[in-house]
Amino acid sequence: MSNGGNRRLVVSNGGNRRLATRIKSSVQQAAAASCGSLARTPCRRRWTRATGVASKDVVIDADAGLAVRLYLPNVANLTAGKRGGGDKLPVVVFYHGGGFVTESAFSPTYHRYLNALVSKARVVAVSVEYHLAPEHRLPRAYDDAWAALRWVLENAGAGPEPWLSRHGETARLFLVGDSAGGNIAHNVAMRAGGKGGAARRPGHPRRGSPRPYFWGKRPVDDPVIDPVAMARGEWRRLGRARVLVTVASLDTLSARGRAYVAAARASGWGGEAVLYETPGENHVYFLVEPDGEKAAKEMDAVVAFINEGEQVITASRMDA
Repeated sequence: MSNGGNRRLVVSNGGNRRLATRIKSSVQQAAAASCGSLARTPCRRRWTRATGVASKDVVIDADAGLAVRLYLPNVANLTAGKRGGGDKLPVVVFYHGGGFVTESAFSPTYHRYLNALVSKARVVAVSVEYHLAPEHRLPRAYDDAWAALRWVLENAGAGPEPWLSRHGETARLFLVGDSAGGNIAHNVAMRAGGKGGAARRPGHPRRGSPRPYFWGKRPVDDPVIDPVAMARGEWRRLGRARVLVTVASLDTLSARGRAYVAAARASGWGGEAVLYETPGENHVYFLVEPDGEKAAKEMDAVVAFINEGEQVITASRMDA
C-alpha cells in the first residue's frame, strides 16, 4: 500500500473472500474520499429519529489528533445533572474493526450499530477514532485507545463533558470492539490491570476479536496479537471480570474466539468468560445485515450481558 493518491491493497486470507472484499473496498473508498489519507473529519452532532439517540463528536486531544463520537439515549426520564447513581447509565467504550487499516468511528456502518446498541441497552457510548496503519503503525492504535479510556474516566465524575459527568457511571464500564477492535478492547483491559493502569478498574464487555487479525504461514505467539499465548498468571490482570466473546460459525476467526474463552477459563483467573456463537454466519454479519433475525438475537445477547450486572470487564467480538 503506497502513501500516494492511488492506493492499492492486495488481500489474501486463505479463502475468506467476504472479509477480503470488504477490507479492500473500504480502503479504496477511504482513499478516494480523502486523497490518499485515511484521516476522517469529525462530523457535527446529530439526532437519530428512529432510535431517539443523540450523538456528537468531541476532539479529546487536538495535538494528538484524537477524537471520539459520543452517544446518549433519550434521557427525558432522567433528572439532568443529578449525581445519584439511579439516574446514571453504564458506559460503553467502543473500538471499531477494520484490521487496523480501515473503517472509522464516524462511518455510517458503525454509527448505525452504536445507535442501535445505545437505544436498546440504554448506555452512554464513546466510539473511539483511533489512528490507522499504514500511516500510524502499532502500537499507536493501542495508545489512542488507552488515552480515550483515561479521558472517559476523567470526565465521568466532575469533568467538563456533560454527557459523561451527568449520565455516565464508570463503575459499570464496558470495553467493546469488533474484529481488530476486540483485540484492542482486550489489550486495553490488560493494560488497566497492569502497572500504571487506570486509577479505577473499568469493566469491559463483549465484542471484538481479541485473538487474530493477521493471517500468515507461521504462527504468531506475541500475546498482544494472540492472547492465548499468555502465561496463565497473566489473565489475572483482567481482575474479577465478566467477559463475553461472540463468534460466527463460518468465520475464519471463530476457532480463535473459542480458544480465547477456553484459555481464559482454564487460567483460573477468577472471572467469568461467556461464549455466544451464531450458526451459519460469517465475519461481521451483524454489520452487513443488521436487520436480520440472527443479528437481532446477537444484539439481544449483548444487551442482556451489559444489563446483567455491574462487575463486568470486557466485551469482545470474535466474529467481527
